[in-house]
Amino acid sequence: MSQPRHFLDIDQIDGAALRGILDEAKARKAARAGQAKGLTDQDLPLAGKILAMVFIQPSTRTRVSFDVGMRQLGGETIVLNSDDLQLDRGETMADTGRVLSRYVDAIMLRTKSHEMLSELVAHATVPVINGLTDASHPCQLMADVMTLEEHRGAADGQVVAWAGDGNNVATSWIHGAAQFGYELRLACPEPLHPSERAVRWARNNGAAITVTESVEEAVAGADCVVSDAWVSMHDEDSADRHNMLAPYQVNEQLMAHAKNDAVFMHCLPAHRGEEVTAGIIDGPRSLAWDEAENRLHAQKGILTWCLG
Repeated sequence: MSQPRHFLDIDQIDGAALRGILDEAKARKAARAGQAKGLTDQDLPLAGKILAMVFIQPSTRTRVSFDVGMRQLGGETIVLNSDDLQLDRGETMADTGRVLSRYVDAIMLRTKSHEMLSELVAHATVPVINGLTDASHPCQLMADVMTLEEHRGAADGQVVAWAGDGNNVATSWIHGAAQFGYELRLACPEPLHPSERAVRWARNNGAAITVTESVEEAVAGADCVVSDAWVSMHDEDSADRHNMLAPYQVNEQLMAHAKNDAVFMHCLPAHRGEEVTAGIIDGPRSLAWDEAENRLHAQKGILTWCLG
């Protein structure tokens, strides 16, 4: 029996395969608009397939995009929230993975614990997709690169600046710098620096990565500025955290340091007046809504790669 094709982290998948996923995503998006050559929206490669979506952490975009994407590919979904499972009653994620593998064709897990994802992968016999953990968010990165390339051209050679917490989304941006060729500058307060392991891996694989505490230095001349919520689902909402991150707010003054035609990206949900001002995220430079839409198309590329 062949090993299932998991989508777990950007650093664990061959660059050519990642590019193929994006090509599929772009073709599927074009098909929805009636613009794809040789591909129509009636092409249903996952007919008869079932995806189990397991949510230990809540979701808007991940849930809807995977659900709609699977249906548009001809498949079906089943949603399992934490209250629907027996984990709180002592059943292990290993046993959950063994059982779900007997029922469905793939499993998407969104959870706080990366260890929980690893346990599932070790015992599942169907493809597993990382819908988010406290360590990374690879599905978001695929949608973000797709969006960047739609508006700025090939990611290779672009300069991307990250402002704020060096969190799980930042980790996937770091992995992506090695796989897609953009230069990445991360401006984070020292206690919230990104994963040293991720930075080391990316640099060892040819990525240009800068980690600094100066947000102006990171943003200077950038093609794209990226931010994320100051308080994620697994973080403690504290005054100290807000005080540390306040200088990293993406506002009109900070964006003035970037290129005149630079774009702003945010994976949502956004908190106007905290990590970004309303004038930036709701303004003409914001790609946040295109990113949200492209979660759907990127997810379809991931699903067809895992199940194709």
